[in-house]
Order: sequence, then C-alpha cells, then structure tokens
Amino acid sequence: MKEFKLAAWPDLPAPYHRTVYRRMLSDMSHRYMSLPQLALSSGATKLEVRMFVQMLSERGLLREREGEQDSIFGSLRPIGEWFRRTITGSEVPKN
Repeated sequence: MKEFKLAAWPDLPAPYHRTVYRRMLSDMSHRYMSLPQLALSSGATKLEVRMFVQMLSERGLLREREGEQDSIFGSLRPIGEWFRRTITGSEVPKN
C-alpha cells in the first residue's frame, strides 16, 4: 500500500479550504500516511482523500513510498507511540 508525505506546503485552491484538507496536509507534513490513515485522521471521505492526493501528486508536492503491510495494527503505531509518550512522559526509541 502506498504512503504519501508532503514535499512542500501548497497554496490550496478554493475547493480545498476546508479543515479536513488542512488536517491531511498537517499529517503528511510530519509523516508518511496511507489513504485509509488520511481518511481516518481527517474525517474526509475516501473519495475526497483520493482526489486530494491526486491533485497534490499532479502538482509534484508529494513523496511516495510503499508502506508496511506486516499487520493490520501497523496503522495504529502512531497512536500507540503518542499514548506511550503521554502516559510515561518518555520518547519511543526509533528503529
């Protein structure tokens, strides 16, 4: 499954001024995200996510990579890391 990360912060056209699109940009500016992860974190529909990512890709604003497919729980890793940092006050070691 492909994952996407923002290469540069774009000026969004008027149709993309909604909060869900800014959330996707924010997430992709920090980490690689798959389409399902973007839909879940932003609240956008799958169609909105696909069209938004396509628009960004056509403008050359995305980096792409093949994502990890080792388990269904891989997409929950960022939430688990946040929870661990919040509860213990420590950083999760990077692999």
